[in-house]
Amino acid sequence: MKLSRIEPKFIEKHNPRIGLITLASDFRIEKDFNNIIHGKEIDLYCNRIKSYNPLSNETLKKMSDDIPIVVKNILPDQKLDCIAYGCTSGTIAVGYQSICEKINLAKPNTKVTTPITSAINALKTLKINKVSIFTPYTDEINQSVINYFKNEKIEISELSYFDIASDLDIGKVDPQHLFDVLVKQDLSNSDALFVSCTALPVLSIIDEIEKRLGKVILSSNQTLIWDTLKQVDNQNKINGYGVLFNN
Repeated sequence: MKLSRIEPKFIEKHNPRIGLITLASDFRIEKDFNNIIHGKEIDLYCNRIKSYNPLSNETLKKMSDDIPIVVKNILPDQKLDCIAYGCTSGTIAVGYQSICEKINLAKPNTKVTTPITSAINALKTLKINKVSIFTPYTDEINQSVINYFKNEKIEISELSYFDIASDLDIGKVDPQHLFDVLVKQDLSNSDALFVSCTALPVLSIIDEIEKRLGKVILSSNQTLIWDTLKQVDNQNKINGYGVLFNN
C-alpha cells in the first residue's frame, strides 16, 4: 500500500466569530440569532450555561460563576470577535463589568455585549428616554429592572408582566398570546416598548407590533443581536425585525 503525505492549506481569513452564552433552559435565543444572521458571512458559536429555577437575583448571580469555563469551551484557544451573554435579568443581577471580566478571563481582549446594555445603547441611539416595559418576571426581578433603567436616566411610564418564576415556562409562552397582549399595551405616554427576557418568543412579531402601535418596539434578543452585529462591524441590511435595524 502506498502512503502519500499531502500538505494541507489553511484559510488565511475567517468570518467574524460571535460567541453566544445561552441559558441551559432557553428555547429561543439561538433561533433568533440564526434567523437574522442566516446567509450572512458571520459565524455563531454557542455554549449553554447552567441556570437555576425559580429565578431570583441570588440564582442569577450563582449562574455567573460558570461563565469562565463556559466561555473557555467555545472554540478553545481560538479568538472570538464578540461574546454575547444571553441573560437580561442575569446581567442586571451580576453587573456588566463583572460579566465582562469573567468572559475575558477565558477570552482576553474580547468585546462583550448583553441584552440590557444593548437595550440602553439602542434607546440612546434612537434618542428615547421614556419607555414602557413588558416582562415575564416576578416582582423581585421586575424591581431590579426598574432600578436599572432609573439609574440609566430612562423614565418608565408603565411596567406590565406575566409573573413567571421559571425560565423553562417563559420559553413556553405562546407567541400568538404574547402578540395579543403586546398590541394592547397603552403606549400613549411612552416613546417605545421594551420587552425583556431572551426566552420570550417576541423577535418575529416586533415588526407587526410596530405597525399596529406606531411606536418603537425593542426586545432583549433584538437589541442584543443588533449590538453584536455592530461590535463585529457588520453592515448587512436587515428587514422585518423592527426599525432598530435601520440605525
